[in-house]
Amino acid sequence: MERIDFLATDGINLNGFIYKADISSNSKKVILAVHGMSSNCFKKRDEIIAKKLNENGIDYFCFNNRGSELAKYIRKNINGKKEKHLGGTTYEDVLEGYEDIVGAILKLEELGYKEIYLQGHSLGCTKIVYTYNELKEEEDKNLENIKGVILLSLIDIPSTLKIYLRDKFNTYLNLAEEKEKAGLKNELMPKDAFIHPISVKSFLRYARDNKEIDFARYSEDNEFEKLNNIECPLMMRWGNNNEMILQNAEELVELINQKINNPKKDISFIDGADHGYHDREELLAEQILKFINN
Repeated sequence: MERIDFLATDGINLNGFIYKADISSNSKKVILAVHGMSSNCFKKRDEIIAKKLNENGIDYFCFNNRGSELAKYIRKNINGKKEKHLGGTTYEDVLEGYEDIVGAILKLEELGYKEIYLQGHSLGCTKIVYTYNELKEEEDKNLENIKGVILLSLIDIPSTLKIYLRDKFNTYLNLAEEKEKAGLKNELMPKDAFIHPISVKSFLRYARDNKEIDFARYSEDNEFEKLNNIECPLMMRWGNNNEMILQNAEELVELINQKINNPKKDISFIDGADHGYHDREELLAEQILKFINN
């Protein structure tokens, strides 16, 4: 392992670890792993996937983005001017994940990698799909080095939030908008407004200002435009045990396979896996390796 420090494109200081294959392999392939809500780059899942890939000549880079952990200070360095901001899942704007992921891509390119596979888990999937679409719209040359996208447990956050809150949704949305008008965007919402502590700013991104991330509505009337914009090979996985999806995993996989036009898609679920793939990490690692090799 090697610790890597780098900057997001807006100057936020970030760091992570590269798990390296045998040095003699001089690998040019690497997975760039983006974790989910309140998580970090120290998951057992990352370690097991990295080991499997390293044994097959592929490197693995996981990093702590600005949304890692629940709450923390994040530091920005722009032209020598240092600033401190509230960060972590409680305070993050998920769209800023673009700055983190592009910064990580640039760092990997600087290190000599020519084949980068973007892998996200949960909210990390949302960030990757948003980033890919932004790069494509900008006709960014960095997209040339993205050779595959791996989405592990992509969830429909706006719809899930509405179902989680039920008849309280509008109450909390109104409360958040009142606090926003009062200039209190960093105040915390009531504790049962979300599955963990969340600021007014972050709550409004998921509940109201979600146009850019509301692409995973798993229904027949959704054409999944942003997912269909992904032109490189696409792998998608879910579990079927306490997974954070609103329908049966088998039915969801059937729907997505019908809707996604990518000729190099690999869309399925892992039997017995939960949202974090606990006790199914080895099987997941094998499937990721197979996807890359294919």
